[in-house]
Amino acid sequence: MKTMKSIPVSAYKSSGFIGDYQELVRKEMIPYQYRVMKDEAGTEKSGVFSNFINAGKALRGEEHGDFYGMVFQDSDAGKWLEAAAYSLASVPDEQLEARADELIDLIAAAQDKDGYLDTRFTISDRDRRWENLLEAHELYCAGHLIEAACAYYEATGKRKLLDVMQRCAAHIHRHFIEEGRPGFPGHPEIELALMKLYRLTSDKRCLELAKHFIDTRGQDPDFYKKEKASRDWTVWGNDASNGDYQQSSRPVREQTEAVGHAVRAVYLYTGMADLASETEDKELFNACRRLWESIVNRKLYITGGIGSTVHGEAFSVDFDLPPDTAYSETCAAIGLMFFASRMLENDISGEYGDVMEQAFYNTVLAGIQLDGQRFFYVNPLEAVPGVSGVAPTHRHTLMKRPGWYACACCPPNAARLISSIGKYAYAESGDTVYCHLFAPGKVSFENGSSLHCETGYPYGFTVTYKITGCTTLAVRVPHWSRETSFFKNGEAITPEIRKGYAYIPVNDGDEIRLVIDGKPRFVYPSERIHSLSGKAALCMGPLVYCFEGADNGDIIAASYVDTGSEAKPAFPDPRLPKNALRLAVGGYVRAGQESLYSTAAPRLEPRELYAIPYCLWGNRAENAMRVWMDAARL
Repeated sequence: MKTMKSIPVSAYKSSGFIGDYQELVRKEMIPYQYRVMKDEAGTEKSGVFSNFINAGKALRGEEHGDFYGMVFQDSDAGKWLEAAAYSLASVPDEQLEARADELIDLIAAAQDKDGYLDTRFTISDRDRRWENLLEAHELYCAGHLIEAACAYYEATGKRKLLDVMQRCAAHIHRHFIEEGRPGFPGHPEIELALMKLYRLTSDKRCLELAKHFIDTRGQDPDFYKKEKASRDWTVWGNDASNGDYQQSSRPVREQTEAVGHAVRAVYLYTGMADLASETEDKELFNACRRLWESIVNRKLYITGGIGSTVHGEAFSVDFDLPPDTAYSETCAAIGLMFFASRMLENDISGEYGDVMEQAFYNTVLAGIQLDGQRFFYVNPLEAVPGVSGVAPTHRHTLMKRPGWYACACCPPNAARLISSIGKYAYAESGDTVYCHLFAPGKVSFENGSSLHCETGYPYGFTVTYKITGCTTLAVRVPHWSRETSFFKNGEAITPEIRKGYAYIPVNDGDEIRLVIDGKPRFVYPSERIHSLSGKAALCMGPLVYCFEGADNGDIIAASYVDTGSEAKPAFPDPRLPKNALRLAVGGYVRAGQESLYSTAAPRLEPRELYAIPYCLWGNRAENAMRVWMDAARL
């Protein structure tokens, strides 16, 4: 079942659009987030460093401060360290490595002698360890620190954090496998982390534990209710009877619909797909496939976002995808990319790369301010001044990215994803190398071949690969490209297309060029999405576009796009990146409706409308924004 493997992060040296974002992460996001975790950035307090310091003091019997923050605060350290590791794998940086080592020393000092590691329960409630799997996130935090340990060892060769997390994994194995304690994670994450640790160390206990947590989930749908009844304390009062929320209503192999908390869901599905590829478990992969289809066919925003409701940060019913109250958490889009990448390991099909691309270029990048120091948690597809962030129904849909927030899972998650994007873009299997995403830069493969990708993507649609070595080049053909042309050493070719990939035999020195159809296009929603009736969205290549007040004034809500008109490049805006392409499209504005209600029909006045990539919205002003516009063809 395992059909390919991703390249190591260090095998990809980025340039172009991807390189610019990786530089933003390296120069701005990682240093900024380090200052936040040390409570030196002037933002909302994080407490990450102080928690590890205080846990170490508690273990030594010294006077210490209280735990601060969310119960899962340790996970921020794991994601930041993982981002730092990926950055170091690409660009050595002595100062960054010293900062990472500083944090690792604190983490090591906070580990109990039996291998347990979680600052919340070491500082405050040591006698309550493992009592509240539903809410306490001990396994979730361990998972993120395990991922960090694997990444840091691979980047630097340093074992300290890896040794710490191997002892932690051994402790967890002893508790749940050897001693037979019941339970599975309330928030999945450790499953995919254990798979990484298994592949790095070949410790079969990690594989056994990952399989145990996946197979145990849902076997007893009442487990969390029983657990809650056995204790007299809670973290935040989660409903233990809501099995759908925590994906535990039935065993995972019997699940057919993506339900509940969206991030928890796609982290679980990632672990399932990872295990399926490693063990060639076709039944488990088939379950993954059903859940994948549930998401992408019925519950996916055009921006690649998932989780449409603020209630539980969760999936809603099929086709319930409101634009103005969309939750669409940044972490959920990142998790969807994880899931898609693991599905590719089982089944080489272009649809997984299409969704990775959709989520990355739209929702993930929209979560980051251009300065790398402000972040969206929620990514609505419509912002309404005076309503968004204000009205009770829209209080979660902010119009301005905060510098930080209490539940700060998204900023370091985005940093680690962007820093490691090479392993999502490229993979290999035998003598075939795969290009899932159009990521410019240089790539080296274990089979001895290498390539240099040159492209202005996502604003330019010519992609050139210069090949070293002999291999087969397999390139994803985007589903939205109405016509894609291929050239080998300047001559047109017609490659074999299988499941969305073009397979091209190449020799040392060959040059392969793709010309993708990047003409702007209108996209129309299913008639079953009731909130989008009569609307259209403007897209170009992988980018979803939006209409902002900064370009159009206060007339967006009263505007129609003319879907019979042709969208064309507009003059640039110096407040946006120099390569960002604005589009101009014909439209109409309703006029004459000044009273609350009127019997007079509004006038439609012609007006040119301007759109920018959705991922760039909110960088110039707090203003109105819409992805889905009322559509007219007059």
